[in-house]
Amino acid sequence: MPTERRTINPEGVPAPIGAYSAVVQANCGRVAYLAGQVALDADGNLVGAGDVGAQTKQVFHNLGKALEGIGASFSDVLEFTSYLVGREAVQPFIAARSEIFPSLFPNGDYPANTLLVIDGLVREDLLVEVKAVAALP
Repeated sequence: MPTERRTINPEGVPAPIGAYSAVVQANCGRVAYLAGQVALDADGNLVGAGDVGAQTKQVFHNLGKALEGIGASFSDVLEFTSYLVGREAVQPFIAARSEIFPSLFPNGDYPANTLLVIDGLVREDLLVEVKAVAALP
């Protein structure tokens, strides 16, 4: 049975200021917690040194592969938590996400998202990390 996933932007809650929903509700039997993905390719090489947009695209590519590996897709994602190094990373991250989200979420039914601006990640050359929670079909 496929996961029933519904996005809600309740009255009285400020409208989302980006590509996310205020609330995501799901009826599911199993939930998967995907570890934060960074801009490393399958061989462990950094993709997009110094380029937030390129790193963002690789991060979502990696999330897609992780979802595929458990028989899920982006339509099963309930929530993202996004970590960006430095405030200057916010706009390039949003621009890259705006470029790729139409293909990942063609109906504009976005997961909830919390975006955090931080001082650094585990490696100095990593600028973006995104983790996810998904309801398994």
